Amino acid sequence: MRMSQGVEWALHTCLNLSWLDAPVPTSTLAAFYELPPAYLNKQLQTLVRAGILTSTSGPRGGFRLARAPAAISLLDIVAAIEGPEELFQCDQILSRGPGEHAGVDYRQSCAFAHAMRGADLAWRRELAGKTVADVRADVERGHPDAPANTRARIVELR
Repeated sequence: MRMSQGVEWALHTCLNLSWLDAPVPTSTLAAFYELPPAYLNKQLQTLVRAGILTSTSGPRGGFRLARAPAAISLLDIVAAIEGPEELFQCDQILSRGPGEHAGVDYRQSCAFAHAMRGADLAWRRELAGKTVADVRADVERGHPDAPANTRARIVELR
């Protein structure tokens, strides 16, 4: 399984925005990690549509968190960028193999579909149980200067 780069960019951007009090333009957020502004903006607009960020237009505009960091799970961000679909899609190939039975929904009886669904649920449960605030606390414990460094870098890039 591989997620798009947009997930990583969205996660880090949400963390950085959690340390900031004012909206930040896409160009500044993109420059922070030397990302392509147009592609980052696409990800940020997706987060706006999901209710994770708000967007303000104008010279003092930009993006900011729409909710408290504790109210934004990692699953919220991943699902906004990647979509809510399950990772494994059972195409019911058993219905075309030997011993097939007409009218059987193999998505319900396939052992692989069950195993994959269980793994997907465990992964989603783990991401749903971790918030931007949790990651922020972990980062601040390991790197207490991260909030101040982030604020200083944003000011420098504006």
